[in-house]
Amino acid sequence: MTQHAQPDALIHLTAAGVSLVLDCMDGQLPAVVHWGAALGDLSTEDLRALVTSGLEPVVSNAVDVPIRVAVLPEPHAGWSGKPGISGHRDGRDWSPKFTTTSVDTTTDAGDTTSTVVVEAADTTAQLAVRIEIELTAAGLVRARAAVTNTGGGTYTVDDVTVALPIPSRAREVLDFAGRWGKERTPQRSELVVGIHEREGRKGRTGADAATVLSVGVPGFGFAQGEVWGVHTAWSGNHRHHAERLFNGKQVVGGGELLLPGEVRLGTGETYQGPWVYGAYADGLDAQARRFHTHLRSRPQHPTSIRPMTINVWEAVYFDHDLARLTDLADRAARLGVERFVLDDGWFRHRRNDFAGLGDWYVDEGVWPDGLTPLVEHVRAAGMQFGLWFEPEMINEDSDLARAHPEWVMQADGRLPIRSRHQQVLNLAIPEAFAYVLERMTSIIAEYRIDYVKWDHNRDLVEAGFPGGGAAVHEQTLAAYRLMAALKDRFPGFEIESCSSGGARVDLGVIEHTDRVWVSDCIDPLERQQMNRWTMQLLPAELLGSHIASGVNHTTGRWHDLSFRAGTALFGHLGIEWDLAKATETELRDLAEWIALYKDTRPLLHGGDLVRVDQVDPTQNVYGVVSPDRREATFFLASLASSEVSLRGRITFRDLDPDTRYRVDPVLIGTGADGVREPVWWSGERVFTGRVLTTVGVEAPATNAERVVPFRLTAVG
Repeated sequence: MTQHAQPDALIHLTAAGVSLVLDCMDGQLPAVVHWGAALGDLSTEDLRALVTSGLEPVVSNAVDVPIRVAVLPEPHAGWSGKPGISGHRDGRDWSPKFTTTSVDTTTDAGDTTSTVVVEAADTTAQLAVRIEIELTAAGLVRARAAVTNTGGGTYTVDDVTVALPIPSRAREVLDFAGRWGKERTPQRSELVVGIHEREGRKGRTGADAATVLSVGVPGFGFAQGEVWGVHTAWSGNHRHHAERLFNGKQVVGGGELLLPGEVRLGTGETYQGPWVYGAYADGLDAQARRFHTHLRSRPQHPTSIRPMTINVWEAVYFDHDLARLTDLADRAARLGVERFVLDDGWFRHRRNDFAGLGDWYVDEGVWPDGLTPLVEHVRAAGMQFGLWFEPEMINEDSDLARAHPEWVMQADGRLPIRSRHQQVLNLAIPEAFAYVLERMTSIIAEYRIDYVKWDHNRDLVEAGFPGGGAAVHEQTLAAYRLMAALKDRFPGFEIESCSSGGARVDLGVIEHTDRVWVSDCIDPLERQQMNRWTMQLLPAELLGSHIASGVNHTTGRWHDLSFRAGTALFGHLGIEWDLAKATETELRDLAEWIALYKDTRPLLHGGDLVRVDQVDPTQNVYGVVSPDRREATFFLASLASSEVSLRGRITFRDLDPDTRYRVDPVLIGTGADGVREPVWWSGERVFTGRVLTTVGVEAPATNAERVVPFRLTAVG
């Protein structure tokens, strides 16, 4: 249902316990009056009173009217923070003043998602904007803006920033840092006067991306504490920011980070900014669930069970040998693996990572009969077949680079410094795009590939067109188009977003992919942190989470299989291990862990995330509860030795208080070693949800680096 409102409206949207009130009065751009807890039914008079209640008094040495902060903040209104639109027409028209021409509201049939579309123009600056604001059924706000040049000449867009106001009680910032092998490292700070801005200039999201930038009441945790967060759904250069002005006004926002001259609009041309998501909630778990619920509601969200996967990279690296790989496939199939993925090294000239990128033909020297013998063997064993590609990259030592050096990204006629011995292939060049699409289509069709591990192993340094112009914006759009084209050609085909591990994790790429590779590091001690915080944005079924070999290839640490498997279980489970080197005991235990995954994955991949706030930093308690609150799976992870011998009680949150649950610890093989059982394990193990949530049960005493799963089932 669509309603056409006059450009003089107050709009109240509500969904999933969230209210969004928009002021579109007096032909001005929409301003958010309230974004937060639901306000109930409000009349027009109530809404007008709400607007009036937020008008600040005029103070000395400030503008003589209350400052109105639009979704695209405007300097002409007295806003002295980051502007919504930054650009110019040869130095002019840099401070537009828009007048709204139409306001349309839509509520989707069978859904509670509401959309507001505002059209506005500045006839002097000869610009038009289209602002879309949605409140989704999950309670997420998302907004984006498009700018059109309606005049003559060229209008250069420098920045388009969406901003959402937050109340003054929100004073603590949480976002994420990281690096290769240690993505999504949380960091907290006070929101002080000034701007807390996180820029991503890597041409990809980045292992150090803010991911979700939240500002909340001091001390907010997983269970409670109001938080307002933003996420920019874009896989190229981007910004997130939180800003507090001298007058106490506060906003959070984001947008694409445009390089100089990247967007120059001719007459009638439009720049569309990415969606910027806003997530309000009471507690970080509730905030994360809004993202998860939204993602799970999408028509393209994976609905089939997430297949147990083996990726052969850490088993064989570039040493591709048919006999060794078929043996690995047989061992995997006997364990219950459902998808086999051949990683880097299958194509021409690729005996190491110095050469071959771009030459997407099966290497005849390694595979004289093509991939058919391996593919047929894998399928005969009952598994899907997946393959590694890095479509956006090129080695200088490749047939493709020698034939088309002009396709290599560069600035001012010079090649950028190499990273991982490679350069970037400019997919915004139509011929380069067509070549990669044809090569991938040919390989995927010939071998009926079910799944591609889509890698992206370097930052875009000095990424430009042959003539010198910056090219990150167009490259990002081209990558999306390439993914979409392959999805269209091969229904049911799946893509994993891998980018040196977790350097491309965002809601832009996830529109085209079916999971992300959280990190190249699968050391379970590191993955306890990385999986935990990647779930602030993405649910478990979208997180590639693999069981490593005993001695980790990234950190060199050794871990027992129970810690490796118990950590990896909460995600899209896989193996990254040369099974020929596993002992019979390890293989027996591994088969049990895989069986447990298959039994629990409907719950793990459809339940509500719960992370229990802990005082002891050496311990994590986390898991999922089914939507009907009839079952749950929790994990107790001991990360290090505590200062005390017993850590006391652990609680399992968000259960139905009046339901009785049987609590069953799960110990597989060596997982029982170093675990000393509390007395209650030998009893009936039945407790009410209220007891488990508020009082809890005594934790087992465990050695460091152990995971104990618990399965909770409603009784009666």
